[in-house]
Amino acid sequence: MATKTLIHKESCTCSNIKSKPIQHTIDTKTILWLLTGAAVFGLAMLFEYIIHIPFNRPIALILFGFSYLLLGGNVLFKMLKNIKKGQIFDENFLIGIATIGAIVIEKIPEAVTVMLFYQIGEFFQEVAVNQSRKQIGALMDIRPDYANLLIDGEITIVSPKDVQIGDLFEVKPGEKIPLDGLIVSGESMIDNSALTGESIPKRVRTKDTVLSGCINQNGVLTIQATHTFGESTVSKILKLVEHAADKKAPTETFITKFARYYTPAVVISAVLLAIIPPLFFGGLWSDWMNRALIFLVISCPCALVVSIPLGFFGGIGNASKKGILVKGGNYLEALANLDIVVFDKTGTLTKGTFQVTELHPTNGYTQEELLQIAAYAECFSNHPIAQSILKEYGKNIDKNRLKHYEELTGLGIKAHLDDQKIYVGNEKWMAEMNIPIDSFTGIETKVYVALNHTYVGCLFITDEIKADSYNLVRRLKKLGVRKTTMLTGDNKEIGALVGNALEFDDIYAELLPQQKVEQVETLNTTRLPKKTLAFVGDGINDAPVLALADIGIAMGGLGSDAAIEAADVVLMTDEPSKLIEGIQVARFTKRIVWQNIILSLGVKLLFLFLATLGVSSLWEAVFADVGVALIAVLNSMRVLNS
Repeated sequence: MATKTLIHKESCTCSNIKSKPIQHTIDTKTILWLLTGAAVFGLAMLFEYIIHIPFNRPIALILFGFSYLLLGGNVLFKMLKNIKKGQIFDENFLIGIATIGAIVIEKIPEAVTVMLFYQIGEFFQEVAVNQSRKQIGALMDIRPDYANLLIDGEITIVSPKDVQIGDLFEVKPGEKIPLDGLIVSGESMIDNSALTGESIPKRVRTKDTVLSGCINQNGVLTIQATHTFGESTVSKILKLVEHAADKKAPTETFITKFARYYTPAVVISAVLLAIIPPLFFGGLWSDWMNRALIFLVISCPCALVVSIPLGFFGGIGNASKKGILVKGGNYLEALANLDIVVFDKTGTLTKGTFQVTELHPTNGYTQEELLQIAAYAECFSNHPIAQSILKEYGKNIDKNRLKHYEELTGLGIKAHLDDQKIYVGNEKWMAEMNIPIDSFTGIETKVYVALNHTYVGCLFITDEIKADSYNLVRRLKKLGVRKTTMLTGDNKEIGALVGNALEFDDIYAELLPQQKVEQVETLNTTRLPKKTLAFVGDGINDAPVLALADIGIAMGGLGSDAAIEAADVVLMTDEPSKLIEGIQVARFTKRIVWQNIILSLGVKLLFLFLATLGVSSLWEAVFADVGVALIAVLNSMRVLNS
């Protein structure tokens, strides 16, 4: 088959196909610059303390000055630039003023040492941040670069953006699936680990739906696009991940505000430390000036402002690796504080793959006629029960025969089939329409059918509890979740059977969507202070409840637009146990973040006290600033590998 390449320059540039990359690399120039600065400083120390020749002192001063400018030039530049913008109090200002002051009181080697260690600390911080970006950036590998568009039997290589809904494209072994679509021909194994975290390949064949970002492993697939590139699963997931860092956790926001007030406070304190004691208590000005400069170096809040956002960023990246997409640090922190978890039933705790198991026609109708009327009534619905009826019917439906179609959420459907009125739905819907029906027992979902207000019969639909749902409540309880609740629109018998089997604290059945909202509002008033409530649903019919809960969690919503849009957290497989993993990641992240806060503030307060007493030197100040920042950053890196 002939292949043409038709990727236009304007449609395949990095700005159009690939967003700005998350991953950054450490520039070799940075390493060379740092080594050069350290070498010049080392040479200056030799002339200052070891090599005693004529003019060794001036040579040492020149080398110290050169190494200071080499290592600290960018810090001084940023300080002046920020002062010009009115952004005075930051780490550049603290380090710049402290080292300039050290030079004024003739502590030049110490000033260069502060700059050297500060730059080494910044270097390792960048290495750590870069590593966390790689974890998030690994998701960017799922972005497809091209599509093999089929035009008149020939393959034309185009940008995925150029493929329209209904177009056919081919995916060869080893290639990424560029857009969501329906397999028209072919059979293969696909690797969807980048999307779901599952390592086991999945077999797909004709009429199966596949998602963009998966990798075709062996067979050749011909696929019909069902979404444009901008609306495909891969685009939505990438957009979600790229913007996850924009939503800061409350702890993260607090630290940002804290640093805003903390920095000017310590600058004022340092000034007062340099002026007040020698004026009122005596002592050398140079001694108190030295203490004030040490105070400034120690007080730099780098450890807090760098390591804490890095911790949450790492937590989001770690969750992504496990197939859990968290839309921001605020939701990650909320996930760590769960008190009440509310579950939808169908498609969340159960498989949601319904099957028609029994047909009970009456009033002279046959099973075929009963099934046909039900199928026509359900032909426009996306509900899993409707899809099971259509699958059982298995014949073409002439939708032109239907008029005045209306679907009433939580009740059923009414429409005109030719000149006859049809009603299909649950027992409540029949009662509302004053249609007498037969009484059935059993745990199956029952769909009642009426024609012109005459009862036609009932269909029995069965669903199955997911194996992964068992022990879920018990595991949540072990994690400290106080209350678990199940909400369902299904009848009380089915709700009780499923809820009791899974050991839920409370079970509410036969609920309309608005009643689910009311129930969650009531539960929200019972949660403990500073704790959160999560709702776990399929993300399609439960958008109002997902929006109402502190954390809306879409369960099994990888291919669902509503799930990705409405939820705060998306569990990318049909496994409820992913929620357990998400909570564990969130709590580990929170623990690391608070370790960094306590470490940073504790060490700084200790060294600030020692600096005030004149006990600590600039060397200790450097450790208290750069050393603690580096320890906190390395501690944050543990989140990525947990």
